[in-house]
Amino acid sequence: MEPLLAPSLIEIDKSAPLPIPEQIYRSLRVAVQKQMLAPGHRLPSSRELAQHLGVSRNSVNTAYDLLKAESIVTVKRGASPIVAGSVELEGKSKISEAPAFRPRLSKRGERQTADYRGPYWAKGAGVLQSGAPARDLFPYDMWARCLRRAVRSLKSDFLLYHDATGYRPLKETLATYLSSERGVRAKPDQIIITSTMQGTLTALATALADPGDAVWIEDPGYLGARSAFLSAGLTPSGIPVDAEGCTVPPKGEVPDPKLIYVSPSHQFPLGVKMSLARRLALIERARRSGAIILEDDYDSEFLFESRPVAAMQGLAEEGEVIYLGTFSKSLLPGLRIAFCVVPDALVEPLQRLFRYTGCIANVHVQAALADFIESGHYRSHLRRIRQEYESRGRLMVRIFRDILGNRISVEPPTGNVQLVLQLNSGHDDCELAIALQKRGFSVSPVSQSYLGQAQMRGLLVGFADANEAQMIAFAREVGTFLMAKLDPDPKAT
Repeated sequence: MEPLLAPSLIEIDKSAPLPIPEQIYRSLRVAVQKQMLAPGHRLPSSRELAQHLGVSRNSVNTAYDLLKAESIVTVKRGASPIVAGSVELEGKSKISEAPAFRPRLSKRGERQTADYRGPYWAKGAGVLQSGAPARDLFPYDMWARCLRRAVRSLKSDFLLYHDATGYRPLKETLATYLSSERGVRAKPDQIIITSTMQGTLTALATALADPGDAVWIEDPGYLGARSAFLSAGLTPSGIPVDAEGCTVPPKGEVPDPKLIYVSPSHQFPLGVKMSLARRLALIERARRSGAIILEDDYDSEFLFESRPVAAMQGLAEEGEVIYLGTFSKSLLPGLRIAFCVVPDALVEPLQRLFRYTGCIANVHVQAALADFIESGHYRSHLRRIRQEYESRGRLMVRIFRDILGNRISVEPPTGNVQLVLQLNSGHDDCELAIALQKRGFSVSPVSQSYLGQAQMRGLLVGFADANEAQMIAFAREVGTFLMAKLDPDPKAT
């Protein structure tokens, strides 16, 4: 009789999540594949191997059955299994001869997964993160009541595949709200509810332009939009931003675009408001060029001074503008609710687009949001956070000026959830951002927001979710960095 297997041939770990029969099967399979068990070798009976390994006989029988199913062993009734002498493990010769396999992305996949934000942009959650709303101001109890009502009452076809482009009552609520608050002209059918602004931009970029087509973007501008356009293979042209917002380049200065992306209500990252004259000029230019404007109504809810200018979508007459909105800043990004208002001619194809791409939102969250807006809680919440955000923004400015003095320039925010801390010293804002990120501050360098030559070096610093102690600690870290760079300033403390 053949001797029992060497103890090292089969190693059993009874605490491992892998079932015992699977461990025995894999061990014997590897031993045959590596020719540690020669063809014709008689294996122990199930009883003998079970006693040898200290396991149940059923476990061994199951392992032998798996080996038999792959023709690795042959089993005759009443006899021990024998390693097959003429059967080669499937794919063995091919694997041994072929080069090592390495999964690869397609060229389109490489383009879609590239890191267009770069290594210096803050990617993880942390203190003073730009774009982060205040978690302590979110109306958790009221939202929970709206969500519970939605779960209890929603039992219709909306829970199936009724309409992947949005919960009808929410569309109706949004149409009314956007008309009264932002001057948007929209029928409910023109509104498509999506899960995120990033997903919306990416889908629209691929559907409305072809690889190589030109797209105008603000310079400096939102890196999420730039990433969406580059991943779609489009060619961005940076349009400078000044005190009146995005400029409108003369005809022939840059290639005519297929798409134009702007954030006119509160430009990211500089925070300026686009003038009415510029808005009208851009709409006219889009009409003449056959381009579609993607209007990201970024943070229009948070203007601390005066009423925001009406949305561009309401100023356009022939469907030149697609209006984009999100509740990520006014509520919380984790709710995953965004939307777009599209021209009549694009409603049907874009509805199919968002269904096919799966960029759709949870229906219970949509129902809760409709209730939250209709009941007046959303407007009350906005009034509350506007006041608190303005207070926190101004506090941050005072702290930065007191601690950092003339080494920086910073203006009180007119809205938004973050501000720009400009470095007057000319230091590398990328180096400073990385140093601060290592200390737990999720701030990003302003220079990376430029498509062309950076005109400013500074940091994007979120204040909405910050407290005074965090602001002071951050300012002192910045001061320590600047002092280490031997930047004398007698007014800095």
